[in-house]
Amino acid sequence: MPIAWWPREQRYAERLAPGTKFADIIGEIDPAKLAAGSSMGSEEALHFGLIPRLHRGIFAMNELPELDELVQVGMFNILEERDVQIRGYPVSFDIDVMLLFSANPSTYNRSGKVIPQLKDRIGAVIHTHYPRDRQLGIEVAEQEAGVDLGGEWPVMVPTFMKEVVEQITIAARASRFIDQQSGVSARLSIANYQTMVASARQRGVRLGEKPAVPRISDLAHLATSSLGKLELDLMGSHQMTERQVLNGIMADAVATVFGEYVEKHGLDEIAKAFGEGVKIEVGDMVPSAAYEKIVSEIPAIWEKAFEVNRASDPAVRAACIEFVLAGLHATEQISRLELHGRTIYDTEGFR
Repeated sequence: MPIAWWPREQRYAERLAPGTKFADIIGEIDPAKLAAGSSMGSEEALHFGLIPRLHRGIFAMNELPELDELVQVGMFNILEERDVQIRGYPVSFDIDVMLLFSANPSTYNRSGKVIPQLKDRIGAVIHTHYPRDRQLGIEVAEQEAGVDLGGEWPVMVPTFMKEVVEQITIAARASRFIDQQSGVSARLSIANYQTMVASARQRGVRLGEKPAVPRISDLAHLATSSLGKLELDLMGSHQMTERQVLNGIMADAVATVFGEYVEKHGLDEIAKAFGEGVKIEVGDMVPSAAYEKIVSEIPAIWEKAFEVNRASDPAVRAACIEFVLAGLHATEQISRLELHGRTIYDTEGFR
């Protein structure tokens, strides 16, 4: 097949640097061809790697600083001389290929990790960055998550829940307990968004609620999608566990978004009611229709839920109520107890 007609997927290849050998991307003598009668001094005895096979294509090497120096020299030769030596046999490649490299900035400039000759031959260095504002981060997470919110059991995600998920990532990147060099995975928001939607959809299926609407109680499952994407600063964590750091980050995120939605006026009244002995129990498996009765002792919570979203759908209202309760806890006006999948809000923790 003429190269010009190769499908796009055959014109692109990538490789993760750790463990990559010269033979993988450049080539090596093929014992099978030698056994079949090819001469050691003939190019017919060679097996070519990824780069020689990508004529008029693109090859990407991820985490370049982790690539063995011998392989880096081979890539340098391709960029500079357009040839390599495989087991002492000079081979010229008449190929047109674009080489792309990726690297964490904190390791890219570390002495000895990328040979100077290869650095010098790289045509352009582009510094990427995290989304500069929350809304852009939300758009990226929704795009990359690839979650179908429709289907047999649709899910409707309130704007404030999207903002909380993205704000968790923003708060993690600013946390003094997180290693600022390794940082926070760009996939944190994506994975957390998927987990939140999955939890809401599970509740919808089990309780027969359509559409399913994510709540703050669904965020209790984010530990499963977050802990592998945060790297603690061992010098600044003060022996805190990953889960403790994550809980603090989530509280900061809820407090930030809560302050943007709910006016402070009237919150003292709600806190006072809790101080008189009121307890409210919520959870990710509590039916949405039960929330009006749950907060019947404190009508002001219902009013604050209207400030967040004036929707009449019971599932949306339940999400708004949990958001108000979580915001009161995050701003240290009421306490919260997690117990066997249940969440109890009161003021006993402040006595």
